[in-house]
Formats: sequence, C-alpha cells, structure tokens
Amino acid sequence: MTSPETKTGAAIYWLAATATVIAIAVWLHFRSVEPEPWSEAEVAILHSLWIGNLPAPPADATNSVADDLRAANFGHLLFFDPRLSGTGGVSCSTCHQPERHFTDGLPKGQAIGMSKRNTPSIVGAAYSPWLYWDGRRDSLWSQALSPLEDPAEHGGRREQYLEFIAADPEYREMYVSLFGEIPDLSNEDAVNAAFANVGKVIAAYERLLIPGRSRFDAYVEAVIAGDHRLQSETFSIEEISGLRLFIGPAACTQCHNGPSFTNHEFHNTGVISFPGEIPDRGRVAGVRQVLADPFNCDGPFSDDVDHDCAELAFTRTGPELIGTFRTPSLRNLENTGPFMHKGQIETLGEVLQHYNEAPLAMIGHNEAKPLGLSDRELRQLEAFLRTLAAPLATADKWLRAPVVDRGFQGI
Repeated sequence: MTSPETKTGAAIYWLAATATVIAIAVWLHFRSVEPEPWSEAEVAILHSLWIGNLPAPPADATNSVADDLRAANFGHLLFFDPRLSGTGGVSCSTCHQPERHFTDGLPKGQAIGMSKRNTPSIVGAAYSPWLYWDGRRDSLWSQALSPLEDPAEHGGRREQYLEFIAADPEYREMYVSLFGEIPDLSNEDAVNAAFANVGKVIAAYERLLIPGRSRFDAYVEAVIAGDHRLQSETFSIEEISGLRLFIGPAACTQCHNGPSFTNHEFHNTGVISFPGEIPDRGRVAGVRQVLADPFNCDGPFSDDVDHDCAELAFTRTGPELIGTFRTPSLRNLENTGPFMHKGQIETLGEVLQHYNEAPLAMIGHNEAKPLGLSDRELRQLEAFLRTLAAPLATADKWLRAPVVDRGFQGI
C-alpha cells in the first residue's frame, strides 16, 4: 500500500515535470515564432528614427568658434575645472558626469546648493534650438553662462572668471589666440563680451558630445536590408513587440520622433511636483526669460551679424504653455534616472506607468491620454527603450577630464 508521503512526493514530482515541459514548450514556441513583417509605412517610421539620419550638429552663427577645435580644447579644460566656480570646488562635470551620460543621478542638481530642477543630459544638446527644461536659453553658449553665476550652482561672478583665466598662463594663451586680449574689467560691455566668449568655448566642447549607434539602430539596418536572420539576432520578440507599441498604439512618436527621439518642443504630461512645492510653470516662464536674455541670438553678444533668429522671433507664447516642458531625448536612458523635470519619477518602469495612467495635471492641461497598456505591454515597451543605450559617437579623450597637456590638440 502506497503511503500518503509517497503519493505527495509523486504528485509534486509530476507537477514539477509538467511545469518544466510547459516552460520548454513556451520557450520553443517563442523561439520559432516569426515576427510579423513590417509594413512599408512602418519601415518608413523606423528609418526616420535611425541614427544614420542624424546629421552633423547644425551650424551656430551666434558662436564664431563653435566648430573650432582650439575652442573645444579650451572648453574641455574649463568644463572639468572646479576652479571655474565661486568656491573652487564645482565644475560643469559635477552635475554633468560622463559616466552617467552627462547627468548626475539626483532628482535635482547638487553643486554649491540644490538647483530647482533635474540635471538633463547635454549629449546631443547641440541639435536643440532651446536649452533647459523650460527653454530659457536659445544656444549652448548662452546656457553655459547661466550656471556660472547661479548661487546654487557655480556661484561666481563674470569678472572673477575673467581674472582667473587671465591669471592662468595656459588659459590666457588660449583665450588670446581665439579672441584677442582679455579686456579691461572696468568696462562692463567688454566684460560681458568676454564672459560670452567663455560660454562659447564651453559650447564648442559640448557640440562634440553626439549620441552613437545603438542596438536599435542595428535592428533598423537589418530591417532596411531585409535580413530576417540578423533582425532575430539583434532584437528579442519582446523588444520587437515594444517597438511596435512605441510607433503604434502607444503613439510615443508624437513627441519622441526623429533620430534624436525628440521633437524639441514643449508639452504638459501631468507630472506632479514634490509635496509642498509650488507647481512649476515651465515654458510659459522660460519663454519670457529667453526673450529678455541679453545673451540670446538677437542680443549684442551674438556673432550672427545678420541676426537670423527665426526660432526666437517666432517662438510661441501664451497660457497654453503653462506647465509644459521640453521633450527629452530617449537615447541612453539607462543610468540617467531619476526622470522628469524635477526627478519626480525614480525608474523607467514608473515613467511608463505614469503615461499609462495620464493623471490630471496640477497646473495647465495634460496633453497625454491614458495608454491603457497591460503590464506585459509596459514591460515590452521598457525592453525596447533599453535598446537605445549606446556609447557616444565621440572620441574617448573628450569623455574624461583632460590630462595635464593643455596645448591645442585635434580630435
């Protein structure tokens, strides 16, 4: 007679064996499933997102040294130099850390004090007509100036920075080679022009920070070539499903389009502020600031003699901009959290859940509509987004603090 213990053991064994067989069958099924072919219209969308369509950064007529490698070398040195601050302990790289894709891993930037918003990546920033979450600057060089005088960031004065450059033999030589002698610091206009030059060399360096070819881009190349074997080797079924959601039902490409995965525009997506904080007005305040900025495209320190400032001249204003923020690129999201304009959302999965629910905005109108995706679809979408990770298309020397040699060097 079989004992109860033996019957129980046999039942457990049978269940385990059955579960194993089912798991193997499911695995074999998905291994053998041929993904649905992409339609001609879908291939066109994939091609539009491919990094092969990303041109060189647009020329910046407002910055005469934007593409001068001597200026990039000078800006590279300044970017990593903590002496470019009121305390001598904060550099641009304090918040824009290369190992974190030029972010800092904090909800809000932390330098001398705490900044008001999350630190955005500056990789590919040269492609955007607007800088900062609210677009309150219209060039890389004008943006680079703002933190230098912000008491919560670098906390210095423009005269102090020019004195520092004049006192450093290598920096002085670099400045003079590019712009001529450092001016009399008692002349306010001359000081402002020289200060603008500091921003322009930092911008020349930042223009070299370009996103690189990701696994997604390799998959698109396989799709364009019609290579089904390479497609299946490059993307899993889950990642393909996530990509289909991204360009289809989830409608992510309404804002995250083009090879940079951003339309460079401003949108309200209903992200709430931290408890106790006044809701951020976003672009509606930023547009007023950029129009009043003396360092903008149309200002006296721009190198554009024609003042061809169409973006600035025709930028939208009005109450519909309340609570809107610049659409960030989705390339290289890994290791850049927390996310959103104040770092309100910790993980990528939680970001997707936010868009899945699309809560009412605390200020303004949430443009996003609830996605209504299942948990599995959200995981698929996240799996796809992680395929956008890639090394930068930038020489390694620019991605670390410079060595002692401060001479003029090329790439």
